[in-house]
Amino acid sequence: MYAIVRSGGRQHKVAVGDIVEVDKISTAKVGDTVELSTLLVVDGDAVTSDPWVLDGIKVTAEIVDHHKGAKIDILRYKNKTGYRRRQGHRQQYTAIKVTGIPAAAK
Repeated sequence: MYAIVRSGGRQHKVAVGDIVEVDKISTAKVGDTVELSTLLVVDGDAVTSDPWVLDGIKVTAEIVDHHKGAKIDILRYKNKTGYRRRQGHRQQYTAIKVTGIPAAAK
């Protein structure tokens, strides 16, 4: 059984026990439980994609860690003018462990 969930503007395929990196959930602390909205649930041959049914299904996950991703270097340069700008960015992520995917009601 697996589900497609939405978190932080992205969609992730998850199953129970998976550890997934999502954009930082700033309101949650390590050990807290969060609920993710479900877009699709696949249970064997049964595929549930009806939004009316999926409104009641929330995937539960536990916060494992908050960390930063790899550094991205941003360089801007214009020739013949001496214009140079250097900037870096590290995206903040939250690692979550999926603890439960409820079955869709038939």
